[in-house]
Amino acid sequence: MRFVWAVVAFVLAAGLIAAGIAQRTIFMGPSTQEAAVAVEEPAPYVLLDGDVLREHPGAQTLLVRGDGDIFAAYGRTADMEAWLAGSAYNHVSVGKDGDIDVAFVDAAESGDDGGATSGQTPAPEETPAAEETPAPEETPATEDTPATEETPAAEETPAAEEAPAEEAPAEEAPAEESTTGRSPVGSDLWLDSFTDTDSLIADMQLPEGVSVIIARDGTADAPEDIAVSWPLDTSTPLAGPLLSAGAAMLLVGLVLYVLAIRHQRRGRGPRRKGPGPLPPTEPIDIAQLPPAERAAIEETPSAGSPDASTPVPPESDGKPADASATPGSDKPGSDTSGSDTSGSDVRTSERRASGPVRRRRLLAIPAIALTALIATGCSAESWPQFGEGTPSPSPTATIIAPENQKPPAVTEAQAKRILQEVSATLSDADAAMDIDLAATRLDGPALTARTTEYALRTALPDTTPPATIPTDEVEVVLPEATDRWPRTVLLLSKSSGDDTIPPVILTMTQQDPWSNYKVDNMAEMSADAAFPKVAAAWLGTSLIPDDSAFLSIRPADLATMFADAVDEGEQSASYGQFDELSQNLAQSIRDSRQAVVQNLADNGAAETSQTSFDIVPADSAPVSMATLDSGAIVAVSLIDTESVTPTSADAVIRFGDNAQAKALTGVTESAKGVTTKYEFQLFFSVPAQGSSEQIRLLAVRQDLLSVEVIK
Repeated sequence: MRFVWAVVAFVLAAGLIAAGIAQRTIFMGPSTQEAAVAVEEPAPYVLLDGDVLREHPGAQTLLVRGDGDIFAAYGRTADMEAWLAGSAYNHVSVGKDGDIDVAFVDAAESGDDGGATSGQTPAPEETPAAEETPAPEETPATEDTPATEETPAAEETPAAEEAPAEEAPAEEAPAEESTTGRSPVGSDLWLDSFTDTDSLIADMQLPEGVSVIIARDGTADAPEDIAVSWPLDTSTPLAGPLLSAGAAMLLVGLVLYVLAIRHQRRGRGPRRKGPGPLPPTEPIDIAQLPPAERAAIEETPSAGSPDASTPVPPESDGKPADASATPGSDKPGSDTSGSDTSGSDVRTSERRASGPVRRRRLLAIPAIALTALIATGCSAESWPQFGEGTPSPSPTATIIAPENQKPPAVTEAQAKRILQEVSATLSDADAAMDIDLAATRLDGPALTARTTEYALRTALPDTTPPATIPTDEVEVVLPEATDRWPRTVLLLSKSSGDDTIPPVILTMTQQDPWSNYKVDNMAEMSADAAFPKVAAAWLGTSLIPDDSAFLSIRPADLATMFADAVDEGEQSASYGQFDELSQNLAQSIRDSRQAVVQNLADNGAAETSQTSFDIVPADSAPVSMATLDSGAIVAVSLIDTESVTPTSADAVIRFGDNAQAKALTGVTESAKGVTTKYEFQLFFSVPAQGSSEQIRLLAVRQDLLSVEVIK
């Protein structure tokens, strides 16, 4: 019966294991579902709407196939539509019936939509067109006297357009040519991008309001083999329990089988009846035997000599006969000839007894190994999950954005990536002293300062190159919250490995959707300065107008007031409004002026020359970004002009040891004098209106702008 139960256990184990394996193989459905995009009319770009990607739950996988380089990027839908303004593209969206619709958008339609959605204009598209020829006709038409009869006619009725109907296509054609050639590769507008050759696979999980653009280089048609896949739930919670139960039944069956064999061996089963007991042996009196028989017995070989014909005593009940009856023994009970045989019998019986134990161990090892293999091969998808229905508490936001809050210009990760690209580009430009390359990432005062630095390094190779922008730790990302252009971002970055590199505060601006961010203000932060509290990067902030009355000083007046504090010192009415760091900077500027005067006196030129100094705001407008305490961080630029002129017609101004003046002017002296200009880029923390706090200096940078001979 034990064998029957063992067989039943084996059958159950096989069934359970087979059922568990079947759930993970033949009964398991596909792991993904896929939706293909059918593009009928080729275009340089494909805009994959975010609703298509979120048609099914779970992470999305974008699959694009085609010969050559393939580019894909995702970003805000409104930003992508603004970037595509004036370009022909295929717009992939979800229809009312849930099917995927592909609509071709020509350049004219995208230009209208782009202007409406971006709130900015397709002006950047019209500008290049205007440079080509026909477009300038539109500008005078609108800029000239509005009393002209043609202007109202054009505004009231499109019928007025019939006259230049033949010219319209000519005007549109150059616009399309200028826009379709834009490459999306390397744009700062994308949140992230992917590139590959022949086949592109990108895993993403996009939120609402984010779409994907697919292209090549902006000129060739975009790939048409596009598909989106989503993962399906392939969990089999019964597979693990079934396999474990099968392994347990297999182990039970093995145990039952071993017990059945053990029981059978102990019972030894049915046996045949053995022979009866032999008669007892008695000693033979050889002397009484006839001579012939006695002679035959005496000729029998002795017990010590080996002979194959020596009879073997019969066994009874599986045991050897008494040793006293064994031929060759001199005395009854002698064991001289049977010691080896008995030892071998003992060893044989020990081997027979240990055989079943070893076999049971060999049978148990595969069972344990199989159980362990099944247990480790089952992933979490093969087991039931408990407690998933209990939602975890979500943190409460400390800052609540208003309903009409605009999205930030960039995300924190996007800003860090842009800063790394800016730093890398400037490093390459500084190494090659390529001002055109630097101009791709610099603008305004920062670009002007770089131009002079390259000129000095060309003439004076030993001039120390400008420090690179540190990107190790970006501590502050303060983007402007807007959906229009231009867009501004303020950053504070530090170097984690080099203490000699000071932290850098900079502002960078993106003028339109097709331009990259350029740094326009940049200064080194003082170690004693405390950065004000600003909004989180995901919330963003707002730009404060130059004439805002909500600050203690209007941003437009800040540069003028600091210039007055420099010129007048403590006599200035605005001197007390600046903190100690600002006053120290103003004093250092005055000290440098006094050093110039003293240098002329030391060289005996005090009576034959005169100096003048003037510090004024630069032409660039201030950049003001609001802080959490209703104040603002204001970036301004000032130009400090230093002039040295002779007081006598016979006197000349010699540059002496001033190698920079010689390098920038190309001469060693001037009869009418020389003018040197320095630029100061300053970042201030301006408090709110009515606050008793002073204006605090955050960062400063001084650059030599020019040295010019007065003519």
